[in-house]
Amino acid sequence: MADDLLLSSATDLAARLKSREISSEELLGKTLTRIEKLNPAINAVIAQDVEGARRDAARADANLKAGNGGALEGLVITIKDSIDVAGLPATCGAPIHRDRIADTDAPAVARLRQAGAVILGKTNVPIFTGDFQSFNSLFGVTNNPWDLTRSPGGSSGGAAAAVATGMSAFEVGSDFGGSIRWPAHACGVFGHRPTYGLVSARGHVPPQPGSLIDPAFATLGPLARSAQDLALILDIIHGPAAVDGARAKLERYAPATPSALRVAVWADDPEAPVDAEVSAAVRHAAQLLKDAGAHVDELARPDFVFAEELDTFSLFNHAIMAVGFPEEVRTRLAAKAKELAPGDRSHRAMQARGAKIDAETWAALERRKKEIIAAWQAFFTTYDVLLCPPAPVAAIPHEHQPGFHSRVLMVNGTERPYFDFLYWSSFASLAGLPASAAPIGRTASGLPVGVQIVSAPGNDMKTIACAGLLERLGPGFIAPPI
Repeated sequence: MADDLLLSSATDLAARLKSREISSEELLGKTLTRIEKLNPAINAVIAQDVEGARRDAARADANLKAGNGGALEGLVITIKDSIDVAGLPATCGAPIHRDRIADTDAPAVARLRQAGAVILGKTNVPIFTGDFQSFNSLFGVTNNPWDLTRSPGGSSGGAAAAVATGMSAFEVGSDFGGSIRWPAHACGVFGHRPTYGLVSARGHVPPQPGSLIDPAFATLGPLARSAQDLALILDIIHGPAAVDGARAKLERYAPATPSALRVAVWADDPEAPVDAEVSAAVRHAAQLLKDAGAHVDELARPDFVFAEELDTFSLFNHAIMAVGFPEEVRTRLAAKAKELAPGDRSHRAMQARGAKIDAETWAALERRKKEIIAAWQAFFTTYDVLLCPPAPVAAIPHEHQPGFHSRVLMVNGTERPYFDFLYWSSFASLAGLPASAAPIGRTASGLPVGVQIVSAPGNDMKTIACAGLLERLGPGFIAPPI
C-alpha cells in the first residue's frame, strides 16, 4: 500500500502521536482516505461518525500538545458492530435492530475512550454474531483483503479486515467459539481471546441490548498488527463492569528467555482433521521456538479424551444458540433428538440434543467442564503454552447457504462439516483459557496462516509474549496485496 504509516503497529503510531511527528487529525484524515479507497471492495466498515471523530481528534491533539495524553491518545479505531458505542449504530447485523443507536459505551469501549482512542466507526458481523463468515442482510458481505472471493472469517471478520488494511489502528472484537482467533488467522493479523471474565462483556449483543447477563463463554478482546499492541490494549480494557466484582485476574509476565519456555504442540488430530498447510504452520511455529532454545514436546496432551471435550463444548454451544430460536423450532429439534442413535456425534445430532437440555443433563455438562478445566490446570503446571491450529483451514470461499449443515469445509481435499470450525477453538472457549492467534506464514496460494497459543487462566500476557517471540522469529504481520 502507498501509505505505510497506516500499517504501523498501534504502539508505533501512539509513539509518533506523542512525539507529535503526526497529529491525530492528520491520522484521521489518512484513515478516512484509506476507507474511501479500500472499503468499497472489502466492506469492513459499515458505519462512521466522522464529525464526532474530528472533534475527538482535535481534543486528542490538544491533550498531546499539553503533555496529558493517555496511552491510546489520538489513535483512530473502529469497533465490532456487536459492541455498544454511544452515538453509533449497534445492530449486530440483525434487521430487528436496524435502527438501534447505542446510548452508552460498553465498559471496554469506555476504557478505550478514557485512554484517548478516537472511535471512528463500526465493523461488519454476521447476524447476531452467529456465523463463521461476516455477512448480513443489512450491510452485505465482507471480503477478505487477501482474496476478495473469500471470507475474512467471523464473527469479528470486519474487524480483522479493517486492521489488516490499515482502516483501523486496532480493533476490539468478541470471541465465543473462535470469533477473534479465526478471523485473525484468516486475515493475517494478531488476535487475543482473554481469560473468561477478565474483560467485561457488558454492552455486547447478544444477549439482548441492556441485559445485565454476560454472554456465556464469550469475552471481548483485541485484534492488532503486533503482539505488543495486544498487550497494550488488553492492559486498558481488562476489568469488570461497574456493577460487577472482578472474576478473573490478569497475571503479569516478564518474558523469559526462549530456553525457559516449555511448549506443547498439538498440530492435528484424527478427531478434528486439519488442513496440511495449517498444521504445517503450527509445526513451523514450534520449530522456530525450538531453534531459539525452547523446550518443545509434540506428544504432550492434557488428561482428557478429545472427543469428550468436543462433545461437551458442542452441546453447550448448541444449547446456548438454541435459546434464541423460536419455541416451535426448539421443540422440533428436540423431537429429532429422541430418534438419534446413541453414538451419533454429528453436528446435527448435537444441535438436536442441545435444543432443550434438562437440568440433570446441564449439571452433567457442568461436571464434565470442571473436570476438563482441572485437566488443563494440571497440564499447565508442566507446560507454559500449547500451540495448536486456530481453525482447521485457511480463509474459505464465500458460502452463504442458509442451512449451516449444508455447508462444508474442504480439509485435505475431503469434505468436512462446517461446524468443525468450533473444534480447535473449543479448548480455550470451554475452559475459559486465554488464547492468542499470531500470523506465521502463508499457504502455497498466498493466503495467511496462523498459530493459536493457549495457556492457563490469567496467563494472557504469557500467550501474548509467546506471540511476540514468534513475531520476532518469523514474518509477523504482512500487509495484504489489495
